[in-house]
Amino acid sequence: MTDPAQHSDRGTPQSPTPQEFNQLIIEEFRTNGGRVGGMFEGAPLVLLTTLGARTGKRRTNPTAYARDGQRLLVFASNAGGPTHPGWYFNLLADNRVTVEIGKEEGGVDTFSARAEPLRGEERDRLFALQAARDPGFAAYQAGTDRTIPVIALYPLSLTDPARNRAIGEELVRVHAQLRAELTALRAGASSPSPSPDEGLLLHCLSFCESLGMHHTAEDGAFTAFGRQFPELAPVLERLRADHRAVSAALTKLRLDPPATPEALREELERLAADLDEHFAYEEKHLLPALNGH
Repeated sequence: MTDPAQHSDRGTPQSPTPQEFNQLIIEEFRTNGGRVGGMFEGAPLVLLTTLGARTGKRRTNPTAYARDGQRLLVFASNAGGPTHPGWYFNLLADNRVTVEIGKEEGGVDTFSARAEPLRGEERDRLFALQAARDPGFAAYQAGTDRTIPVIALYPLSLTDPARNRAIGEELVRVHAQLRAELTALRAGASSPSPSPDEGLLLHCLSFCESLGMHHTAEDGAFTAFGRQFPELAPVLERLRADHRAVSAALTKLRLDPPATPEALREELERLAADLDEHFAYEEKHLLPALNGH
């Protein structure tokens, strides 16, 4: 199949850029429960979200996949281009990824995974199988001097008590960092004559980006929580609802920023109150499960 990132006709002014085309696929995928039309209709696609190696921002890309037992395989084909796609370098820097995949019964399943590039005979065997399923991948490899990487995605498992404790510690650390950032923002908003055009609004949007990345990663991890701790289902549903509400508030802040310092201050206070409640609820219910209590 054609690589989604490469399918654009740059020769016509009205054609979307590769980034715009990818975004159209992402929106269609999420709207239609993992299904897209056009030249990708029926193709096995996932959305792969990685952390930018240089920017630190989360980047989402549609890519082809194949199942291999309990893991998924993705292929850094870049349509046979001379270099690996950017998302491959991202996962080399941080192998924690978020995967979105369509479910047979409809909707999209989101889960966290560990990405591991395959080597040697295993890589060669699995790439050959993919090329046999889809001859386009054989053409990609024939068109480039690089060896197209094959990456295995292992869904997050919460069966290891030591790993669970480490996840709990990371949760507390990230919450503390976000609380500190929000405290600093509120202090800035309370300073004499604060003004969005003096950088405060930019700092708010940077915080929103960090918070959004954290919630995206958590939404992926909740799949593993639900599998390992089914009794937490009501808790996880409330946390997901909180994430949706916060996401809507952050989107409004980006698209329609407060016009006055006073309005910005009020928005930050509302956000702080909501997040204090959300973080406390999450820690109260998830940490005991992770710590085996």
